[in-house]
Amino acid sequence: MTTRFARLVAMAALMAPVASAMSQATGAPIVVQAAVGIEPDTVRIGDPFLVQIGIRAPHGSTITFPQAPDSTSAVQGLDPVRVETRPDSASLVQWGYYRVAAWDIGEQSISLGDVIVSLGGRTRRISLAGHKVFVASVLPADTALRVPKPARPLYEFAAPVWWLWAAVAAVALLLLLLWWWWRRRKRERPIAVPDPFVRAEREFARLERLGLIDAGERGRYVALAVEVLRDYLAARYKKAQLSLTSTELSAVMRGDRAVPNDRLTRVLNEADLIKFARRAVTNERARELGREARAIVSQEHAATRPAPATATERAA
Repeated sequence: MTTRFARLVAMAALMAPVASAMSQATGAPIVVQAAVGIEPDTVRIGDPFLVQIGIRAPHGSTITFPQAPDSTSAVQGLDPVRVETRPDSASLVQWGYYRVAAWDIGEQSISLGDVIVSLGGRTRRISLAGHKVFVASVLPADTALRVPKPARPLYEFAAPVWWLWAAVAAVALLLLLLWWWWRRRKRERPIAVPDPFVRAEREFARLERLGLIDAGERGRYVALAVEVLRDYLAARYKKAQLSLTSTELSAVMRGDRAVPNDRLTRVLNEADLIKFARRAVTNERARELGREARAIVSQEHAATRPAPATATERAA
């Protein structure tokens, strides 16, 4: 304790004129000793250094150290202030340590606020203004031979590379060839147009293989047989649209000699009763309706086929 106190007294004696000049009292003065130390006193830009502030005040006093220098000054704080209380039987001794760095060369002021000492309702402010540190330059002694580089433009455009343009052209040509090949392949693809009669026969045969009548689904068998008939007529005649009702379909097909209209009307009407009115139908009647629908298709197909050539025509 004796060594530390001696150091404090030595620094206080060194800084006493400054401390007394900076002190401002409110009411009866509080006896205060203050010391400021800077280690080292010469630094380089960005090098951390230490600012120490020692305050000796009577017992019962409260010492408030200022905050570390902010980023608006050339000397900026690196860490918050660290306060250390040292043992002393005669008074209160506290030290505030500031780890700071300077960011400009030359003599720089250390911007610190006042230390406030309070005792029994009295307050005394200890000003810390006027302390400086010297910041040495990191440049060599003679910088006259250094030629700075010219300013760079905001945007730099590199010289075009020939192989890059060649690659772009190759990719574009490849895409053009692919597009041409795809269009040609699509255009040359044959469009398969199934023959309505062949398709109807295939559907009737598939319907028979399902075995719906034996399974007890007679109404479904009749409905599917009539659906094949209507699909055939819709494929053969544009006016026989699938959206027509049975009555409308009979009306539009009436007068067409290739289609047995009376038989068509009977099949459609009875199928409607079975589908929509839940009319009971026997196995035999369901088979008859299926055969009738298939016979109408066959008759229409035979009636619309060209007549075979006569012997005279074949001889000619």
